[in-house]
Amino acid sequence: MKEGQATLIEALLFSQRMAQLGKALWKTIEKDWQQWIKPYDLNINEHHILWISYHLKGASISDVAKFGVMHVSTAFNFSKKLEERGLLEFSKRENDKRNTYIQLTEKGENILLESIEKFNPEDNSVFQGALPLRKIYGKFPDIIELMAIVRNIYGEDFMEIFERSFHNIGSEFFEDEGKIKKIGYKNEDFAKS
Repeated sequence: MKEGQATLIEALLFSQRMAQLGKALWKTIEKDWQQWIKPYDLNINEHHILWISYHLKGASISDVAKFGVMHVSTAFNFSKKLEERGLLEFSKRENDKRNTYIQLTEKGENILLESIEKFNPEDNSVFQGALPLRKIYGKFPDIIELMAIVRNIYGEDFMEIFERSFHNIGSEFFEDEGKIKKIGYKNEDFAKS
């Protein structure tokens, strides 16, 4: 065995530990996410597509699939459903006829912003599970090792989009009376769509 190379036992233990922890976390995340978006008659893929569309502003279906960690046909089919509901618009570009692009409609953006405004951390099990760590260390876990693993699997451009979405939240949203609100967005706008 080469120096620094993992033994088969180490590889198995690490892989199974990640699989078990990943599955346990995903089950909780999935349940919380479904409950959060239930009032909007969206499923997780649809909400994720709205989220990606918001941050990428004119994403191709391929981009949505890549950054949504879903198959291209899944990204297309769920985007089509969102288009039928008037939440997304499909387009082609003059310089790129091969790819299909999506853009949030005003109605789609309003639903996404409404869902963000209605986010309640008390209903989020992973957040609640991390609170004791925040109390001890004064901050939430950085999860830097997990981010490094994801970067090595999905690449630098995936992480750039990942970070951009969090930067956007920090620069485009604020907290007001226990709600997350977009700068310049009025909740009454939702009722109009």
